[in-house]
Amino acid sequence: MFKTVVTLFRGSVAAAGEELEDQTALLILDQQMRDAAAAVERSKRTLALAIAQDQQEGRKLETTNARIADLETRAVAALDGGREDLAKDAAEAIAGLEADRDAAMTARALFATEIARLKRHVANAQARITELDRGRRIARASEAVRSLRRSGIEAARPYESTLPEAEGTLRR
Repeated sequence: MFKTVVTLFRGSVAAAGEELEDQTALLILDQQMRDAAAAVERSKRTLALAIAQDQQEGRKLETTNARIADLETRAVAALDGGREDLAKDAAEAIAGLEADRDAAMTARALFATEIARLKRHVANAQARITELDRGRRIARASEAVRSLRRSGIEAARPYESTLPEAEGTLRR
């Protein structure tokens, strides 16, 4: 007997838990979707930052390439003018700039990979949120229908007539 009461109690708790989950499912879904939308917005900001940094690195690369070209021209002019000391200084500066250029090119390649990954992630997340929103609208409509069936079109307050009563009156 005690085992039966415990089993009954456990079953009641499980049923109450399921009922609570069912009753709050749309509320939970709404919050989960808000959380997901906020995460997508953070991803979009991260993507925008990566794009801005890539563009900044691109401008830096262009400037570095222009400085290298200018120094090469000056080094050749220095050699032509017999100023090997100036040509040597220019060559050292060019070597440093080429290291900067190579680092900028590596950074841009990394940014390109990261930007492509983030774009895919954001697009995928937006598609999933759109699908969840569609499902949520369907779930809300289904819940409204279930609620209507539970309370019933047929169920009326004691002082109100029901559809079957009205149809019976019409038949008479």
